[in-house]
Amino acid sequence: MANKEISQIFEEIIKLLEIKGDKALNYKLKAYRNAINILDNLKIDINDIYKEKGLKGIRELGIGEKNAKKIEEYIKHGKIKEYEELKEETAIQSIIAHFFETKGLSLQELKENAKKRKIIYSRFTKPAKQLLELAGSVEKAKEAIDKVAQWANTRKLDYAIETVFKKWLELDRLKPKEIVKKPFYKGDLMIWSETKKKWFVISKYGEWLEYAGKKEEIEWRIVE
Repeated sequence: MANKEISQIFEEIIKLLEIKGDKALNYKLKAYRNAINILDNLKIDINDIYKEKGLKGIRELGIGEKNAKKIEEYIKHGKIKEYEELKEETAIQSIIAHFFETKGLSLQELKENAKKRKIIYSRFTKPAKQLLELAGSVEKAKEAIDKVAQWANTRKLDYAIETVFKKWLELDRLKPKEIVKKPFYKGDLMIWSETKKKWFVISKYGEWLEYAGKKEEIEWRIVE
């Protein structure tokens, strides 16, 4: 069904309009949200409705004229011109926004920090552009940022967009650090004996003391 595909495109358009800072965003947001809600709850393929009734059929669902025409455009051509143009317009901004998202900063927070000059936005445009040229697309640039972010975050390392350049040839080998959890009892490390099929607590003197407590009392901690 094309319903889901179109709904996802409308969701992406909303994100891109937010990144762009569209002045009519609030008005457009209401219209897009309405269309998304209708498409997500529609039990019939929008293609079938269009084949039977054309643009009128889409409008009868309660979708506004502009978005109905976008749906018609997608049905006819498999893409929406406004969406393609927005992707191109906001490519650099999207990469920067995604970079800060991996740092735990939302788009709104990024904009507020940029206004207060806590973040010098212009400092990130050049490396974002270089990354786009290197990756070949926004999607691949985001994937590369994600790989570096996961690798760095699990090692508690800081990273910049430039880090992606430095690690470019290693991207396929960059793996998040494995999270290891070990069992403890009242602060002492425990170990499982496969031979005796029993848990033992290792005392501070290195003695193996047979564990007689309950399974629920074992504390599992992440070990760096």
